[in-house]
Amino acid sequence: MNEYLKAAIDQAKTGLKEGAIPIGAVIVHNGKIIGRGHNRRVQKNSVILHAEMDALENAGRQSASVYKNCTLYTTLSPCAMCSGAIILYQVPRVVIGENKTFMGEEKLLQSRGIELEVLQDQSCILLMQEFIKNNPKLWNEDIGK
Repeated sequence: MNEYLKAAIDQAKTGLKEGAIPIGAVIVHNGKIIGRGHNRRVQKNSVILHAEMDALENAGRQSASVYKNCTLYTTLSPCAMCSGAIILYQVPRVVIGENKTFMGEEKLLQSRGIELEVLQDQSCILLMQEFIKNNPKLWNEDIGK
């Protein structure tokens, strides 16, 4: 398994241990992880701290030239909000653990020239399937059902 996807999965598992949705992300620049994050909506009572947003926040203030040379790894297909941040900061490449349990704004990202790689990683799929089965109310709260 790719070391960066593994780091994102580790973040997702941290979120799960904290009682939140198990989604994780890391931002990689020149082979180094500069930001790690996991969904922290529950922990911080936040409407915006999705894994990708948390990873960006934890990367700190970076120049646009840094983000233009990054790859974002995320365990789940990015939602509209996270996709907007990816577009805003011009992250050119996103590696997605899986999009079977949730299909985010992949077409939007591709329409903006962002390269996507969807791995359909079995551990990411199982993590989300189990969570959704056991926590439908929390899952549906975030995706608007």
